[in-house]
Amino acid sequence: MINRRHFIAAMASTAAVHLSPTTGRSETSDLLEYARRLGQNAYSPSTSQLQAPFADLDYDAYRGIRPKPGRAAMLPLGERYAFDLLPPGLYFPDPVAIDIMRPSGPEQVAFSPGLFSFEPRYFDAIPDRSPGADFSGLRLRYPLNAADVLDEVMVAQGGSYFRAIGQSMVYGLSARAVAIGTGGADPEEFPRFIQMRLHEPAGDVVRLEAVIDSPSLAGHFDMRLRPGADTTAEITTTLFPRTVIDDVGIAPLTSMFLKGPIRASTSDDFRPRVHDSDVLFVHNGADEMLWRPITNPAQLQTSSFIDDGPAGFGLFQSARSFEDYEDTEARYHDRPSGFVQPLGDWGAGAVVLVEIPTADEFLDNIVAFWRPEAALLPGESYQYDYRLTWTLNLPNTGGVASVLQSRSGREHDQPGARRYVVDVDTQQRDAVPVISASEGAEIDGVSAFALPDERGTRVTFLMRPPPADSAEIRLSLRGTDNTPLSPVWLHRWTRARDGGV
Repeated sequence: MINRRHFIAAMASTAAVHLSPTTGRSETSDLLEYARRLGQNAYSPSTSQLQAPFADLDYDAYRGIRPKPGRAAMLPLGERYAFDLLPPGLYFPDPVAIDIMRPSGPEQVAFSPGLFSFEPRYFDAIPDRSPGADFSGLRLRYPLNAADVLDEVMVAQGGSYFRAIGQSMVYGLSARAVAIGTGGADPEEFPRFIQMRLHEPAGDVVRLEAVIDSPSLAGHFDMRLRPGADTTAEITTTLFPRTVIDDVGIAPLTSMFLKGPIRASTSDDFRPRVHDSDVLFVHNGADEMLWRPITNPAQLQTSSFIDDGPAGFGLFQSARSFEDYEDTEARYHDRPSGFVQPLGDWGAGAVVLVEIPTADEFLDNIVAFWRPEAALLPGESYQYDYRLTWTLNLPNTGGVASVLQSRSGREHDQPGARRYVVDVDTQQRDAVPVISASEGAEIDGVSAFALPDERGTRVTFLMRPPPADSAEIRLSLRGTDNTPLSPVWLHRWTRARDGGV
């Protein structure tokens, strides 16, 4: 299970870079060069331990620590932005040095407990100092939905995680600067931000830099964020491996899927859907559009979509009405999708989807990222440029019809068979479904017909599984001249938790 509560501690020091003796931060204005030199030295983990008032907190106590307005909250940044500095503790023990780039150079933000208020029911006397503590991250504010309200628009906290929203959205899926070992047999490594730097905004665009560190690599993260109806981020991630890395994840997106109509029986819940994302969409280098519904499998599943020069990939929330979720608190219908568009040629590799079994909605169990074909080598540097868009829109399918929904269930009068229903947003009456399955799975009962009230075309079929525990199903709608009318719908069938179809 991907668990954002635990991250590998990493606080680097190196004689090749001038560091502040109190914080371990770089005092140079060039964080890219700092990261490069950091990667040339052995990894040096932090040995500091949190002390009072930030040590040994439970969830409620940590929530009882609040940044004070004017000291650590609502700090002005240019004409339209403000930022909050976040306290350490609980899931976020690792120190993050934070500075602001001014015309005269970087201006260090000094940490102290006095920047925060503490709920008296959880805390006694608050000391003036807390040795070893620093900020855990930051939050950006911007007048996203109303000119006179500074809404949260982005937060970076924990590991190298960050998440953002656009207009009328609530936080959902997260992004990371880089992933290592996700979905593999060995424990996952969580590189983390050890230093962040905010720059004065240029108009509506604000720049955030960060230095990344972990046992396997150091790196530099450079993001230019533009909030709006869709919030976009132009990102450059530069990596400096310390070791050979053959399981890196570039531009990783992390989300949650508990249940949906593709496999509703995984959770006995009053809500018809419980997920932050339900589709992996890939626009590959061959100009194919791939539509892969996400599932909550009984066993961990990793799927690789081999590609060369990907045009984009993302995790999407396809259902957008309240009735799809019936959740007034979580507001899953307002949670953003995230789409990654490489800027430049990323070469050969694969979009990787990791689906991890989960019994609840409180931990992220879905990850998607780009994995280069060639391993990253120590002594080299690797730069990845991309645009990340946070949106409520469906993916751009390049002129073919979108998939409206994907459903499945056991065919009760035919034991051992599973019924699939895929609705596509096309009215073309001569649409022909083309379906194939691997591992000897049998497909029959295929039909395509118009939905009532011109709501699209429904494709339905039966699948009888092979003796194996999984099978790949591929479906597309085509015209009579073989012209694609839909994305390529892909699904991996796996056995249910009871071992059945």
